Amino acid sequence: MIMVNTETIPGVEIEKALGIVSGNTVQAKHVGKDIVGGLRNLVGGKMTEYEEMFRESRDIAEKEMVEEAKKLGADAIVNIRYSSSSIMQGSSEVLVYGTAVKIK
Repeated sequence: MIMVNTETIPGVEIEKALGIVSGNTVQAKHVGKDIVGGLRNLVGGKMTEYEEMFRESRDIAEKEMVEEAKKLGADAIVNIRYSSSSIMQGSSEVLVYGTAVKIK
């Protein structure tokens, strides 16, 4: 599956737009890692515990979006966008969406 955040794919002709596809997930970190992240917030430094959570969330959301596109018979997803929000301390939602297309 070709995935781009542009409206077109260089060198590829889009035959048909099949519709908007999306995936989302809400993830929470293990309480122990949340405590470590909170302490790191006080002293500063890279918050790897939360980076890991966002990376996992993004991967899950992307996988859902791709599965939805495959069900439509898509060859690619264009104009991909990401959004995230905090649901509560230690958890986050990641939403990814784009346009599923058929290419020639």
